[in-house]
Amino acid sequence: MEANPNQAQEIPGDNVMSEQVVSVAVLEALPGKEEELIAMLREFYTMMHGKGYCTDVLYRDGDRPDRFFHLRRWMSAGLLAEAQSDPDVHRYWQRLPELCSIPTVYENLETLFES
Repeated sequence: MEANPNQAQEIPGDNVMSEQVVSVAVLEALPGKEEELIAMLREFYTMMHGKGYCTDVLYRDGDRPDRFFHLRRWMSAGLLAEAQSDPDVHRYWQRLPELCSIPTVYENLETLFES
């Protein structure tokens, strides 16, 4: 029997990825707040990872150094819900308006494929 090239291949550990929730946000630092924002996000992302909620990646726009792209992979929808009620998480979220605006957020992206 030949493999169907249109059928998804099962990848070891793939079930973990299918449980993840992927979010992307665009952050625009307030004037003069870029470095403070980066430092706060580094601390925030470290705390989130330490609690097992998610992994985070922060990218800076090479053409606009005040603009950042945040990619978050929540470990599961349950952990996302848990984080949303965590007072430690709220303390960081409450600091964001002092440092940046967030014009775009995509909360629940569906992974179609990865290479």
